Amino acid sequence: MSPRAARTSTSARPAGQAPARRTPPVPSAPEADVPPDIIPPKGKQCEVRVGGRQVRLTNLTKPFWPELGITKGDLLRYYVQVAPYLLPHLMDRAMVMKRYPNGWKGPFFFMKRTPQGAPAWLKTCSIEHASKSVIDFPMVQNVASLLWVVNLGCIDLNPWYARCDDTDRPDFLHFDLDPVEGADFARVRETALLVRDNLRRLGMTSYAKTTGSKGIHVYVPIVRGPTQKQVWAFAKEFARAMEKIDPRLVTAEYRVAKRPRGRVLVDYNQNAWGRTLSSIYSVRARPGATVSMPVTWDEVEDGVELEAFTLLNAPARIRQTGDLWKPVLARRGRFDLGELL
Repeated sequence: MSPRAARTSTSARPAGQAPARRTPPVPSAPEADVPPDIIPPKGKQCEVRVGGRQVRLTNLTKPFWPELGITKGDLLRYYVQVAPYLLPHLMDRAMVMKRYPNGWKGPFFFMKRTPQGAPAWLKTCSIEHASKSVIDFPMVQNVASLLWVVNLGCIDLNPWYARCDDTDRPDFLHFDLDPVEGADFARVRETALLVRDNLRRLGMTSYAKTTGSKGIHVYVPIVRGPTQKQVWAFAKEFARAMEKIDPRLVTAEYRVAKRPRGRVLVDYNQNAWGRTLSSIYSVRARPGATVSMPVTWDEVEDGVELEAFTLLNAPARIRQTGDLWKPVLARRGRFDLGELL
């Protein structure tokens, strides 16, 4: 499936017109820090005003992790705390909403189209699909829109890789390292280092983060130019090469029933058009309210564990380290994948 067009309130390229290769624009600076106590500690609902925008927040006392005493209000406060670090990674990208209205153990559903009744100030990204339908995705551009999305029950955040002004030309190449049954997290770390080392041999600088679920995400910032299909094809070839290098550790088999036990899947298929992964700093619908956290390669080598980062301790960690993925957004240092295609 390939996109036909993407439109925002600003200008966008006409359908079918290929743009010149270019680096992605640097997102505009998000709002200054907003104190988490903007959301009162008591009360089932409230209205907050931030950045000149009014947001109504509901069901604040609903247990989202009842075994931990974490409520929906606590989840909203977490995202307020990390917003200065998180927002630059979300801005100008369509957001797929994964909604857990009754907390992490409850049923969830995906929602792409911005619901009726959304605030007038909410920016959207209109994307035409192969079916000819046009879907208006919300975009998280500021603290107000972040709170609005999370208030819908979005525990984790799932932005597109490509920006809204050209949804067919991503600015990341990435791999989702997912353990197959029988593989532990130590094997995931081993696979991540294998992937890092072989990306280095190609001249690519990569960045790692825990998924907050079961694995590790490895991202490579690239010069925007190759289409999503070209990026996907390269990722597939690379994943299969990793499987050949160490078939006892790695699999690139996408069919679940065919994956060998005890291996780690180097998942390339999430590079396909319209696919998403949970973003940096996302809380995950998992026991412990774990967080998808950027980590250094030294930490991976030293045996970092998934459970180390949670909603309760992540803000302090981020304040201490700063945004370890800030270079991922920089104009400089991006790999020109087009030179290999």
